[in-house]
Amino acid sequence: MLNVVVLMGRLVADPELRHTPNDVAVTSFRIAVDRAYSKSGQDKQTDFIDITAWRQTAEFVCRYFTKGSMIAVKGSLRVDNYTDKDGNKRTRYDVQAENVSFCGGRRESNQESQENYDAKHNSPAAATAPAAPAYSSGTNSDFQALPDDDDLPF
Repeated sequence: MLNVVVLMGRLVADPELRHTPNDVAVTSFRIAVDRAYSKSGQDKQTDFIDITAWRQTAEFVCRYFTKGSMIAVKGSLRVDNYTDKDGNKRTRYDVQAENVSFCGGRRESNQESQENYDAKHNSPAAATAPAAPAYSSGTNSDFQALPDDDDLPF
C-alpha cells in the first residue's frame, strides 16, 4: 500500500504550538494550494488543506513559519469518520506531516520573517526600509557563448 502526499503552499495563519496531556508537541495549520489548471475566463482556484504535525516537526513549523510563508509538506493522508452532535455522519481529511521544508529563496524567507516580526512588534522598520531594486532590463550582455560541443571534456 502507498499513502504519500506532497504539497507546496502558503500558510493561511500563524501556526500555534500545543501539547497533549502527555506533553507531546502538536500543531495544526492550513495551507493554501493553487490549482494548476483553471478554465479560461475564470479566476484561479485554491484548495485549503489541513495539516497536522507532531513532536519536533511541530516545533520546527511553529518556530520558523508564519502566515504567508511558503512551505513544502510531505506526509500521509488521514481520513476520520465521525458523527457530529446532530447525529450526521461526517468525514474529515487532513495530512499528517512527516517532513516540512522551506520553499522559495533565502532572501524571500528572511524578508518575510523580518516583515512579520516588524508587524507583530509595531516596528517602523518595515515602513522606512528602501524598496528592493527591480531587475527587468531584459538584456543579456553579461552572458558568454558556450564553446562548441567538441571542446567540452564530457
